[in-house]
Amino acid sequence: MDTKNNNIDVSDSEATNLPEDTVAEALPPRPTSVEETGLSPLYLADLISRQLFEQGVLDLHQLSRSSALAGSVVEAICHQLRREGRAEVRGQAEGGALRFGLTELGRVAAQEALARDGYAGPAPVPLEAYTARVRAQALSDAGISRDRVMTAFGDTVIDPALLDQLGPGLHSGRAMFIHGEPGTGKSYIARRLVRLLPGEVLIPHAILAGGKAVRCFDPAVHSPLAPVDGEGEAASLLLAQGHDPRYVRCRRPCVVVGGELTMARLEVQYDSATHIHQAPIQLLANNGMLIIDDLGRQRMPPMELFNRWIVPLEERRDFLALANGYHFSVPFDVALVFSTNLDPLSLADAAFLRRIGYKIRFAPLNQDAYRQIWALQCRESGIPFDSTLVDFVIFELHARLGVPLLACHPRDLLGLAADHLRYWGGEAPDREVLAWAWQTYFGDFSESDRAGGDGNTSGRNAS
Repeated sequence: MDTKNNNIDVSDSEATNLPEDTVAEALPPRPTSVEETGLSPLYLADLISRQLFEQGVLDLHQLSRSSALAGSVVEAICHQLRREGRAEVRGQAEGGALRFGLTELGRVAAQEALARDGYAGPAPVPLEAYTARVRAQALSDAGISRDRVMTAFGDTVIDPALLDQLGPGLHSGRAMFIHGEPGTGKSYIARRLVRLLPGEVLIPHAILAGGKAVRCFDPAVHSPLAPVDGEGEAASLLLAQGHDPRYVRCRRPCVVVGGELTMARLEVQYDSATHIHQAPIQLLANNGMLIIDDLGRQRMPPMELFNRWIVPLEERRDFLALANGYHFSVPFDVALVFSTNLDPLSLADAAFLRRIGYKIRFAPLNQDAYRQIWALQCRESGIPFDSTLVDFVIFELHARLGVPLLACHPRDLLGLAADHLRYWGGEAPDREVLAWAWQTYFGDFSESDRAGGDGNTSGRNAS
């Protein structure tokens, strides 16, 4: 396996290597009336009030862009606010559009609205509409063929038999458990699996549940295919086609979490300072992938983490709660991938592991694959390839010292060799440089170092 560029965000650029498909279903139409938004006039009035409170005086065009609502809807809500004495006309913009600002009564009402729900972004979509949208663009309808799998990994050194396990696993939509020694390329390949997810999806800016907006679109996770603010040729074309701008056209998401994962991130997040609800990571990953990397390194017992997934995996829906205790369910359409360096049986019992359909082991490389990765890494690093040096590393270092051939070693050893050449000068490494890189990479720890000290305090400063 080629392990170069381990930190690449495959949810963004990697997916472009395959032809783009279109959204499985027709784009949702843009609502032209308050009723068609699926939101109550009261909620929309509070949303517009919050935007005016935070942004000041705005004209109808500005309000339409910030709320992602049609001008006819915004105009109706603004007239409602005027009738209630919460807003007033503040003249006209250059284009002739009316400008609106809050009255003193409106500012008080807006502050009360912000205390109830601090969200002031694009209008949310109702929970029912979100549920229907997730089901319309389900992973199970995407279809993944063997040809697509081989094409997606055509530039990667990986055993085809391993791909023939990963492909059906992703196609099935069942959870996958990837395990093996550190450095075998598990995380790298797992992240690149997003290449296999065809098509595009619509992600709402927020969903409305229990009268509260739950922020769903996250630019750190989702990769838009058109400008998010409604500007630009691509976005204008979608609006002309009647696209509802409350949704953002994105590639299928890929969310990766590791040792930093906590149980709290699997529930709706609530910021008590801003009064804003944020979707949990599995909701952000809907219609895409969620990779739990470094399983067993989290700050909770693995079984506690596993137990959190039992119901979503079996029922394909997740149960969440808002800060006020309101409970609701959302579809769980996520390709869930667990990746670990630890023994699977040390993390979970056999009964739970049976619930995970695909257990895939990543093993050390054979010599031919190691040479291929070494050659690719040389080309990537601008280092001349020398087959005799690869044999030196394989037979004189790996074999003699009993170190397995792992996919990460060519990148790491050649990286250290390049550092040496830049420091001392030189165009290509030799055996001496590679031996230095090996010793620097693996260290030279004595038995006393491993035990935490040499037991000899002579020569140490007393404290």
